[in-house]
Amino acid sequence: MADNISLKRRREGPSASFRPNVDPSSPASLARQLYLALREAIADGRLDAGERLPSTRLAAGEWRLARGTVAEAYDILIAEGYAVARQGSGTYIASGAQEGLSKAGAARQSEPGSPRRAISVAVTRVMTTGPSLARQKPLPFVTGRIGHDERTAGLLNRIAGRHINYAFDGYGDIQGEPALRAAIVAHLAVSRGVRCAAEQVFITAGTQQALDLAFRVLASPGDSVIVEDPCYPPARQCLALNGAEIVGLPVDHQGLMTEKLSALPPPALFYVTPSNQYPVGAVLSLPRRLELLAYAREHGSWIVEDDYDSEFRYDGHPIASLQGLDQANRVLYTGTFSKALLPSLRLGYLIVPPDLVPAFRAIRPALDVCPPTFQQRVVADFLVEGYFPAHLRRLRDRLRASRDLLAGLLRERLADHLCVVLPEQGITLTAKSTGTWTSDMAVSRAALEKGVVVMPLSRMNVATSDTSRLLLGFSGLSEQEADTGTRLLAEVFRERAFAAERR
Repeated sequence: MADNISLKRRREGPSASFRPNVDPSSPASLARQLYLALREAIADGRLDAGERLPSTRLAAGEWRLARGTVAEAYDILIAEGYAVARQGSGTYIASGAQEGLSKAGAARQSEPGSPRRAISVAVTRVMTTGPSLARQKPLPFVTGRIGHDERTAGLLNRIAGRHINYAFDGYGDIQGEPALRAAIVAHLAVSRGVRCAAEQVFITAGTQQALDLAFRVLASPGDSVIVEDPCYPPARQCLALNGAEIVGLPVDHQGLMTEKLSALPPPALFYVTPSNQYPVGAVLSLPRRLELLAYAREHGSWIVEDDYDSEFRYDGHPIASLQGLDQANRVLYTGTFSKALLPSLRLGYLIVPPDLVPAFRAIRPALDVCPPTFQQRVVADFLVEGYFPAHLRRLRDRLRASRDLLAGLLRERLADHLCVVLPEQGITLTAKSTGTWTSDMAVSRAALEKGVVVMPLSRMNVATSDTSRLLLGFSGLSEQEADTGTRLLAEVFRERAFAAERR
């Protein structure tokens, strides 16, 4: 699609009277709804090539949306080539946008009786309830950032030089490089009490592929799967794509409320984050861990344990992994190097019971044949040569300092509005309303307009209706960002009041 367009004169055109159909009660984000409405208007010709879209300020007022919401929708249109931004002039519909949408099948069928182009129900559900697909900006408190470590970067570069020109004839092992699998087994035995052999390990493209593999093998379409409520959204989307019936079980300060299991039919499997519940941060207590394991053994249910940030424990001793406590081989364990090393490595792992190895080996070639070997060899050497423990100590020290700095500033500047829960593990913290506000989504949108990212936990609710909690990331957070971000967030609360929204 060409980026050069013939600009129309700067005067109000059809876009000035355009009114998007946006439903605040929809589970889909307002930005995503606006983007889809604009894309549809381009496809059917209501917005023509070269047409100037209203400024974000004007559109926000006319469409009764936050300016940040409009900007995010415009950013997606620009990223996908349906619009172009002209410095000092505005945002315009790109030439060829309508034709491109028509060729892609995005335009509406105009002929009466034309058959609808169907996609699966599961994909439709994910598209309408999933998060924004816009690239996350590196703003204060955004989650998933990784702090740079010069020493580790130098070591990885040196190790990579050994393997960059390695000529490998054929595909790699279905389960991953044996050296990396053996190194992971040794590391987890010491750090997490995980009991397994290298033959039980499958190297994956991060935790998400590990979850997809596990859900495909363990649950058939229509099977019941119990998840924590609130729950990590990509895991829920993965379950939805695999046709699972998702049941939420509430979480309190001791993790999953296992005492409520007696009121539910036994599920095919559980998906849990027991060491650091995402997003609340609770640690599943030992009595509840044992109760969950006993329940799974009695009812033949599987447990998928997502230990996504087990390396970042700041206070006290970590409770043993569920997998390490399991005597009945009902637990599958997942972990990742995305947060401990680099997200771009796309390396995670899944540990399965010995009798399930043939099933996982059978389906792996249908998905990606095998994981890429170069990254595996680099990380394997990094672990085998003993660099990982020192790297983790340096990383933990920096993250602990970032955590304490952020928590201190929030308590100093926003104590009237936020009750901060200091996490014992992980790279995010949760802040709960003191009672001065009741809409985390409204707070999140207003903060984004100021240039600060705070994630509303209500987006992650399964059945609960709590709208009073926010998630803030502190990994990769500089002192200046912490100072500026908390000042801006304090301004948000001084300038506005936030009531609960209808969901």
